[in-house]
Amino acid sequence: MVWGCIMKGKKGLLVVLEYPGGKGGGMNAKRYIEQVLEGKLEQFYEDMRSDRDGVVFQQDGTLSHTAKSMKKWLRDHGITLFPHPPSSPDISPIKCVWHELKKLVRAREHPPTLTEGLIAAVKEAWDMIAVEDIDKYVNRMDDIVDAVLKAKGGHTKY
Repeated sequence: MVWGCIMKGKKGLLVVLEYPGGKGGGMNAKRYIEQVLEGKLEQFYEDMRSDRDGVVFQQDGTLSHTAKSMKKWLRDHGITLFPHPPSSPDISPIKCVWHELKKLVRAREHPPTLTEGLIAAVKEAWDMIAVEDIDKYVNRMDDIVDAVLKAKGGHTKY
């Protein structure tokens, strides 16, 4: 699994997440804080906040994102969290970036068959995604929100 961050005019880091495997080896709040928030997000957020006003951090409702320890870590580090009510549609512009990344990996002449090759392919695809494409996805958010409202939270073309 990977984690990445974007904002209008900027592509942030891509982080390859490490799991110990076995029971309880998936993503949890402790691993999320250690592998994503500490250093990686924190530095990106600080850089963006010094560059512009009103920067907020948006994430989905995954359990590791909603844990009390994670929310406390964000508060303690002055990171403003975009409000994301439970059961609300996941309409983050990074969803479009993930779709593009998957297309680029699938389009490779020789798709990776081992973990190391997949990691390399994903990193290469991330590097290929242009900031202009990210801006296009961010700029579509008003249309996406309008479509979700018209569909009363139901399915949209997005």
